[in-house]
Amino acid sequence: SLGPDVWWLAVPSARDLPLADVARLIGASARDIALLALLDSIDAAALAQAFRGGARAVALAGNSEQLRGIVLQEAEALIARRAVRRLEAALRESDRRCDALLDSSRDPIAYVHEGMHVRANQAYLEMLGFEEFAEIEGQTLLDLVAEDGTEDFRGLLKRLSRGEPPPARLDLRLKRADGSVFDALLEFSQASFEGEPCLQIIVRRQVVDESLLEQLQRDAVTGLYNRTHFIDLLGNAVTDAGKGRNDQAVLLLEPDHFASVVDRIGISNVDTLLRGSVERIKGVLGPNDIAARFSDHGFVILLRGRPHESVQVLCTALLQAINGAILDLGNHSLAVTVSIGGSLMGEKNANTAAVLDQAGNMLRNAQGEGGNRFALYDPAAQERADAEKDKRWHNLLRDALAHGRFVMFHQQVIALLGSEGNLSELLLRMDGAQGLVLPGIFMPVAARHGLLPAIDRWVLREAIRLLGSSGFSQQSFFVKISTPSLLDEKLADWIGEKLRESSVDGQRLILEFQENEVVTNLRHAWRFSQQTRALGCRLALERFGVGLNSFQLLDHVDADFLKLDRSFVNDLARNAENQRRVREIAQQAQARGKETVAEWVEDVNSVSLLFAAGISYVQGNFQHEPERLAG
Repeated sequence: SLGPDVWWLAVPSARDLPLADVARLIGASARDIALLALLDSIDAAALAQAFRGGARAVALAGNSEQLRGIVLQEAEALIARRAVRRLEAALRESDRRCDALLDSSRDPIAYVHEGMHVRANQAYLEMLGFEEFAEIEGQTLLDLVAEDGTEDFRGLLKRLSRGEPPPARLDLRLKRADGSVFDALLEFSQASFEGEPCLQIIVRRQVVDESLLEQLQRDAVTGLYNRTHFIDLLGNAVTDAGKGRNDQAVLLLEPDHFASVVDRIGISNVDTLLRGSVERIKGVLGPNDIAARFSDHGFVILLRGRPHESVQVLCTALLQAINGAILDLGNHSLAVTVSIGGSLMGEKNANTAAVLDQAGNMLRNAQGEGGNRFALYDPAAQERADAEKDKRWHNLLRDALAHGRFVMFHQQVIALLGSEGNLSELLLRMDGAQGLVLPGIFMPVAARHGLLPAIDRWVLREAIRLLGSSGFSQQSFFVKISTPSLLDEKLADWIGEKLRESSVDGQRLILEFQENEVVTNLRHAWRFSQQTRALGCRLALERFGVGLNSFQLLDHVDADFLKLDRSFVNDLARNAENQRRVREIAQQAQARGKETVAEWVEDVNSVSLLFAAGISYVQGNFQHEPERLAG
């Protein structure tokens, strides 16, 4: 089992059953089943035959790690396809319900695409004097606009065609089928119809008085927006956050120990308390900040155009404005403190309920710590921390390159079969403030900031300098080369120049690449191998043996050393499959005249098995701990 309702069945003995027959049976079952083909060898013809036969993927027989990866990949794909089908079904159901709501709505509603009617409900048809949609299907909305408004409306359609957003409302005079004209208010919103973007238009025949509409949006006591209108505004902000906007936040404010305050001032003075607090809140807010009354004694503020640091500054200013003032409440004078809980908005929490819940949780945290403080939920806090950390490491790397703060170690590569001795792999460390830093920490940062080529050249320069010194005159070095350096067409010439300057035989420099990177960049790898061969340099392929056909790669990049993937050496003494695979690689390598290296060898039993399998070299802390190079 690979998960809920996900199973896989292996039939390794079914060699006489044609793949195409299995594919037909699967097709007839009407089930979503992935068919995998196990092949004894893989080439272009075998792949083409397998895929023509209906296989979704192929794997090399005997390579259990590869098979496991492909099975897990297909299981994930199956789960994803099922999820998509569920979502499609939910979308169809949602569309069906929307259609039902549209048809039953008493509001006249139409959908317009590129100015043409593509959908309208019965209320819309009745308002304009049509009996059925066929009478206006394909007709432009402009045809229904009274003559005195056609030019303005034509200009609107042109702006919409250029991708400009529609106005929220538009006062217009429309004409019915009988030619009569009436005043209308058109409300526009973006929508989609059958997968195509369009405009939804709701027609209001009676225009609401703007002053009355404003009153309906306001709280009678404080003059702030009411909760209902604020939720509408927050919904728009959430939509923007979902599209990537990250300079918005929501704050919830409540007076601390409100019940005790009411006991002291009396319930008749509560409204005065709230109005006094509002005046101080307004004095701090900017022109883009929107405040509303959210509960009996709570306020909410929508901040827009404020980055994280600005939100913190505003929270501090709000606390000072309210907590530092003395309010006169009838026969009472008292200082009131407030607590603030907020949520910064971004793509990760672009949901109205989620944002309010997060702000509410932060408010309770602030109150639980004694009040008179603020607490903010920041979904991007870890991302910012990571960005700051990345920036620090980037600066450290640039400084290390500029001032030579890298340190070279070497680890001997031990011969098992009487092969060439005096081989070592160079290992890089960075001299940090707290000690030496391993490459697993700083190399990913270097990759993100494009510093790998510069680091590679620093290591190569040091390697060639050491090889040219008297203390290493009989030594050969393995040096890892990153993918960006592999793509650098000038690197081989640069290496040749450094070899000549130090009078070093290129054969003593073994350039090492990862097998999968060579496969991905085969043309560049071939070019680089030809250029460095001309210099006498030798080549090594690291993490060898996990590709579909690793030895076929040698037809293009003729490596001298094959360094086995670490997975073959792990737990070698107890893993018969790995032992068999190691023997196969050693035999094929010997037949091609290639040397093999097993890395990460950590015990004597593994050394014995590798020797018996015919592996040429071993490398690991068990044989030789990495040693700092002084020269």
